[in-house]
Amino acid sequence: MTSALNSKRAPLAAGAAPADPPPASPSAPRPARPKRRPRRDSFWGSVVPPVVIVVLLLVGWELAVTLTGMRPQVLPAPSRVVVEGFERADIIWGHTLSTLQVTVIGFAFSLIVAWIIAVAIDFSGVLRRGLMPLLVASQTIPIIAIAPLMIIWFGFGLLPKILVVALVTFFPIVVGLIEGFNKADRETSNLLRSMGAGRWKEFTFVRLPSALPSFFTALRISITYAVVGAIFAEYVGAQSGLGIFMSTQKNAFRTDLVLAAVAVTAVLSISLYLLTFVIERLVIPWSFKERKARGDR
Repeated sequence: MTSALNSKRAPLAAGAAPADPPPASPSAPRPARPKRRPRRDSFWGSVVPPVVIVVLLLVGWELAVTLTGMRPQVLPAPSRVVVEGFERADIIWGHTLSTLQVTVIGFAFSLIVAWIIAVAIDFSGVLRRGLMPLLVASQTIPIIAIAPLMIIWFGFGLLPKILVVALVTFFPIVVGLIEGFNKADRETSNLLRSMGAGRWKEFTFVRLPSALPSFFTALRISITYAVVGAIFAEYVGAQSGLGIFMSTQKNAFRTDLVLAAVAVTAVLSISLYLLTFVIERLVIPWSFKERKARGDR
């Protein structure tokens, strides 16, 4: 009887779940987790999707104009815009150079003013409390209202257009610099001060390098506004430029040439935007290395 009971218990014991292992002691080292490799998008993976979307939009635009028989004065086909644009490429190029000149000079002036204001605010709490509300209030003034006044005060020369571009672009740069200065490591600043460094050395070696990534981010935002500001200033009053060209062609009901100038404006803005990445990589290469180590896009 006993042997029979033991023979019945044997399969149950064999199929029973194994006992849980004893918990590891707190002092036992944990196995190291494998490091996640940062995901890196290839060049083609970043470029092909937007290009495909643009091509599909252009194809749909071409088909819609062809099937509906829409007049070119209302909405020309993309093929017509390209053909007419290339036929007047020399004229458009001359106006583009004029707009680019206004953009570069106005943006350079904006950079100088923005750096002076941001550094002054960083050094003086009184200026911070006094200037920041005025800077914010300056952005509430519509450019469409102040641009004609610039023409009345300074004429149809280069100066009013430069001032319009500066008014449009300086505020993001000032804010980006101020926020970048505030990101400085306090422990490093305290260490420099304990070693006898003055305010300027602390600014040069700690606060300024910490502000450069934020500065280039603001720079990319402002540079796109600069082209738009220059064209708008030319709309109000100028002798040459893409704004004048678009205004003239609009009055002549040449919608195709207006769209050709719009396409040139977009290419110009994108080119200046991409140029900021090249300059950033030359000025602060460590920022790109940090992004690469974090796996940021």
